[in-house]
Amino acid sequence: MTVLELRFPTGRFHATPWGRHVNEGAVEWPPSPWRILRALIATWYLKARDAGDCDLVRSLVQKLSEQPRFWLPPATTGHSRHYMPGNEATHKESGAVVFGPAKTKVFDTFIQLAEDSAVFVVWNVDLPGAERTVLQTLAERLSYLGRAESLVIAHLLDSDAAFQAAKTPAHREAAPLPSTDPLPSGQELVRLLAPMLPTAYDEWRDDFMTKAETALGPEPTAAQKKLPKLPDDLFAALHADTGDLQAAGWNLPPGAAFVNFIRSENAFAPAPRPRAPRKGPLLTVARYAITSTVAPSITQAISIGDRVHDALCKWSDQGKGRASVFTGLDADGKPLVAQHQHAHIFCEANGPRDAVTHITVWAEMGFDEEACLALRRLNKVWGHGGHDIRLVLQGIGQLGDFLDCALVRPAKIWRSATPFVSTRHAKTFRDGRPKIDSDNGWQDGSAAHDLLRLLALHGHGADAKIQQINERERPYQFGERSLRSLQFQTGRKDGAGCRGHDSGAAFTITFPDKRPGPFALGYGAHFGLGLFVPSDRELASV
Repeated sequence: MTVLELRFPTGRFHATPWGRHVNEGAVEWPPSPWRILRALIATWYLKARDAGDCDLVRSLVQKLSEQPRFWLPPATTGHSRHYMPGNEATHKESGAVVFGPAKTKVFDTFIQLAEDSAVFVVWNVDLPGAERTVLQTLAERLSYLGRAESLVIAHLLDSDAAFQAAKTPAHREAAPLPSTDPLPSGQELVRLLAPMLPTAYDEWRDDFMTKAETALGPEPTAAQKKLPKLPDDLFAALHADTGDLQAAGWNLPPGAAFVNFIRSENAFAPAPRPRAPRKGPLLTVARYAITSTVAPSITQAISIGDRVHDALCKWSDQGKGRASVFTGLDADGKPLVAQHQHAHIFCEANGPRDAVTHITVWAEMGFDEEACLALRRLNKVWGHGGHDIRLVLQGIGQLGDFLDCALVRPAKIWRSATPFVSTRHAKTFRDGRPKIDSDNGWQDGSAAHDLLRLLALHGHGADAKIQQINERERPYQFGERSLRSLQFQTGRKDGAGCRGHDSGAAFTITFPDKRPGPFALGYGAHFGLGLFVPSDRELASV
């Protein structure tokens, strides 16, 4: 067994996976075997030519091309955003061309881990003395792994006993998953770039060359003659420059392949820290930003809210039962006496289209310490089409702490952001005539009638006036996108909750004076339906 210990003194590991752009926010974890071997070879060329000759290093690399296993310490993800200066030509009215600074926004995503924690790379190979000496020298002279700011201190452990002594109970294994094995429970799949075995590379190279010669024919063109030559062996393949490979059109470097590894699905769960009990009122709002490559549409608000609710219930259940603030139930499984004061989950689309940009969790009853810990642990929920919804917690606080959130601003006029779905059925006489409420002129049990009823129960909505918006006007406005009620999902997957037959409607609510939000009423109000936001006129006056 050969064990390499990697420590990151700055507490950060910066590396972008192969084939991904740096601004996608993707980060490689654990470090790919391909990256580790290339770093060792580069160290030999630049700093350790005295450690051994080329044949000795080639033999070492070939043996380390076996797939390793990793032992990973607790870690979280983080990122920074900054602008890179540059120059661009701009034309002024005079026609003169001047050069000024052009700023390019860059995302730097990284793995955050404790400065004293270590990553262990374990190969199931035994190296002879000369090769162990070379590997030890290369490890000691390795200065960074990944990007240049990802400083590393590497060390070759002497024995298996030293590895067992250095490993802590908090470490979790990440290992290759055979293609025939199912994904184990509690694990997630991650693809890492890894080298082929030397024999596999030789077979692949011979097959590739045979097919290439057949495709070129007996008289290749001048352009075809300039095609890059394949490396002679795996050791040479690991020398290839990434820029040259991409310029030549290679999807993967010669000699490399994506290998499925499994790691704990809680690999990036924040570790709880002991903290003093909070003084003062409980916090009531948690706000997340969506960082997914493919963001979901606001039309899926109730489905997203359902998934976030399930995740929060799971994270809050640490052997003591799920938190009441998320379930709405007491210890006996009965609804809380103070109805509708438990968590509401709202989706917001604040961008140029209808893509969800933020998720806000609001609970009038407040979040205790266990609930706050669950909110901090939430970092993703599953999404349709293989794209998980990634969430970044922006903060937990009170309503007044989130000034950029329109849901909590006081306003006089409120409009529907998601369809209001009645909890009752419209009433008619036997001959089919609608039953009209003489007090307000709306049909009993209709969406408008139920909205007035719920506003009266809200506490400070009895004096409100409502107006239903014609669906032909596409009442839901999200940047450049206009939607109708029929385009929204208006039912939960388990069918729970009192719901009428109506597919939803849009309204404006007018109060005599400004009233603070949030306002969410009707069926699915705790999961994103029936949400109201200040009207455009109110927002323009802020």
